[in-house]
Amino acid sequence: MAQFSFGSGQVFGVRTDIANQSPVALGVLQDIQVDFQGDLKELYGFNQFPVAVARGKTKITGKAKFARMNGALFNSLYFGQTLSTGQTLTSLSEPGTVPAVTTFTVTAANGADFIADLGVVYAVTGLPLARVTGAPTAGGQYSVTTGGVYTFDTADASAAVLLNYTYSSATSGTLIAIENLPMGTVPNWAATFTSTFNGKAITLGLNACVSNKLALPTKQDDWTIAELDFMALANAAGSVGYLSLAE
Repeated sequence: MAQFSFGSGQVFGVRTDIANQSPVALGVLQDIQVDFQGDLKELYGFNQFPVAVARGKTKITGKAKFARMNGALFNSLYFGQTLSTGQTLTSLSEPGTVPAVTTFTVTAANGADFIADLGVVYAVTGLPLARVTGAPTAGGQYSVTTGGVYTFDTADASAAVLLNYTYSSATSGTLIAIENLPMGTVPNWAATFTSTFNGKAITLGLNACVSNKLALPTKQDDWTIAELDFMALANAAGSVGYLSLAE
């Protein structure tokens, strides 16, 4: 019985330039395409067709699309930077009311973990207020300080406002610190692709890969399907990988 392949299969990667790294799966894999491509060099004489053809430079490239967002995966297979526990979250359109009396301040609900202001709008009209560095001197102005304390002008007393800002969580999620590393710095990782149909498996192993693209495309009414593009190279032992089939 002939061997066929059906479905997206599964892909695993493990960083290899740092010892004892945990393998990560490209979760909810949508599809992966691996291309084997070599330059052909033709030798011509007097006649129209070549008398010899040889393969020159050869490369293996791949493109995988997957739906599960994972900080360890992104860091191991693309960024190669510092991964820590913690998360930056965003509070959108958090309601608040400017007090009718001094000090005309509204404190963000997550003020203790406040990171950065993303703007204030009036709840009724949706019009934005202007942020100033000092004390507000007119209606439609506000200032914000450490701790997420928003201060408004007396003209905005009793106004309903919506706050937008980022804040941190130290106990959940993952955080990748993206630094400006020297050129040439790139994490190396080994890839394993496997797919089974009718009890027959195809497995592709690549001993050393580097990624040149990580895309996170969002759509208004659809899932975010991440895309990771990569290239394979020979490892320190000169081995590129293997391709295993049932037939």
